[in-house]
Amino acid sequence: MHRRWVASLLTALVIGIALALPTGLYVLVQNLESLSQGWQRAVQASLYLESDTTADQGRTLAADIQHRDQVASTRFVSADEGLAEFRKASGFGNALDALADNPLPAVIVVVPKSGLPKAAIGELISTLGQLPRVARAELDQAWLSRLYAIVALIERAAWVIGLLLAAAVLFIVGNTIRLDIENRREEIEVMKLLGASDAFIRRPFLYSGFWYGLIGAIFALILLAACFIGLGGPLSELTRSYDGALDIHGLGFAGVFGVLLTGIALGWAGCVITVNRRLAAIEPK
Repeated sequence: MHRRWVASLLTALVIGIALALPTGLYVLVQNLESLSQGWQRAVQASLYLESDTTADQGRTLAADIQHRDQVASTRFVSADEGLAEFRKASGFGNALDALADNPLPAVIVVVPKSGLPKAAIGELISTLGQLPRVARAELDQAWLSRLYAIVALIERAAWVIGLLLAAAVLFIVGNTIRLDIENRREEIEVMKLLGASDAFIRRPFLYSGFWYGLIGAIFALILLAACFIGLGGPLSELTRSYDGALDIHGLGFAGVFGVLLTGIALGWAGCVITVNRRLAAIEPK
């Protein structure tokens, strides 16, 4: 590898790019999942009460709902409070003054506990909608469902691209080792004439596969770090737009170790597949 350092460096760099792409998608998926979990805590359900419900009845019902295991908190909003909030937010004060009666119902805002599956949240809202004094229950989580679908799509794409690029790494390492074996064909034939076993001849090539995989994994980590530094400015702006609530995570120690281990495993596997087949085909004449 040292004597052919340019070719070896290019091979390791290609391996690094192949490892960096699915690893970058993995980091993206992890951050999107963390973001979606944070947004899930902001999911709220609105229970619209019947028009003849008094404020005391609404507050009692809200207190009863809060005692449920799947509910994190509740907040009762009377019809007058709802109209005042709408007046402040909409700017239609003069138009609302012309109304003879308050058209808005009393509402109980229900916040489900974080970490509940989508099915459990839907079942909870369906159950609350059947309670006495509740005219309608609504949960606006269509945007959250779309976010989950996008995260699942990116995660599946990361697996597909990762498998394709893993096969590419096996092919790259295998082709490189095949060329090394062909360049040393006469040397291998002489070694076999002298009684060298296939395991003895195979060992240096296995070392090469190990080093190709390790150096390629290091290149992948360098590329990911460079991308993270290059995107540091926009990521900081994005984090500040969420008042610091959005925390961008990198690979971490376990992720770095996993990338190194994956690179070594792919390099070694590609070498083993090629060496075993090529050495069996070389016999001294």
